[in-house]
Amino acid sequence: MRLDKFLVSTGKISRSDAGRAARGGKVTVNGIVEKKADRHIDPDVDVVTLCGERIVYRRYTYILLNKPAGYVSATEDGRDPTVLTLLPEDLGRIGLFPCGRLDKYTLGLMLLTNDGDLSHRLLSPRHHVEKRYAYTCRLPLLAEDMEQLERGVELEDGYMTKPARMIAEPESRSGIIVLTEGKYHQIKRMFEAVGNKIETLERVTFGPLSLDPTLERGQWRYLTDAEVALLQSGTKGVDGV
Repeated sequence: MRLDKFLVSTGKISRSDAGRAARGGKVTVNGIVEKKADRHIDPDVDVVTLCGERIVYRRYTYILLNKPAGYVSATEDGRDPTVLTLLPEDLGRIGLFPCGRLDKYTLGLMLLTNDGDLSHRLLSPRHHVEKRYAYTCRLPLLAEDMEQLERGVELEDGYMTKPARMIAEPESRSGIIVLTEGKYHQIKRMFEAVGNKIETLERVTFGPLSLDPTLERGQWRYLTDAEVALLQSGTKGVDGV
């Protein structure tokens, strides 16, 4: 990989600035100042620094975010702040996007990545990736309503939802609902279909990932290698649709 491409891929610097930094003696490769930005390096072996800071290469980036209310799940929006505005500026340069969507006022676990293939597999209906949401609703949810949600309900546009799984006590106003799909405002519309209304909603799991209790609203962290491996192993061989 060319040195300037390596530097740009980290989001730390633009291609033109990478060339200027190298010519200015601000880049080292294996401890030696390198002034030629078009030099080829091995990103998995060579140690590169920029202005004294070691640059770690990631082919893809995976970020776990605890989404707060008021942010939209998009790369850009003309009216509201997006989840990407919660990240440092350099991470905004590497093509990250939300893997799936949460409604503007839905809280909780969000995966941000620039790995399009993995994202496509995770969201593929053929893969049946489970998402768990903690909810509170306006009225006590009756046992027959829970059974109807678990069988699947017809939404106002005629769509019949896939079976869900309810983890809640009958006539309770809170619990967990588990889905394997993600239509527009789906959970809110499902509860409306049984004469109820969602008041709060938080995603607590997405496939093998769980919301990190150490993250405050709006905070994020990189996925661990083990978490990335779990995501990848769970989607191997699945065809996208």
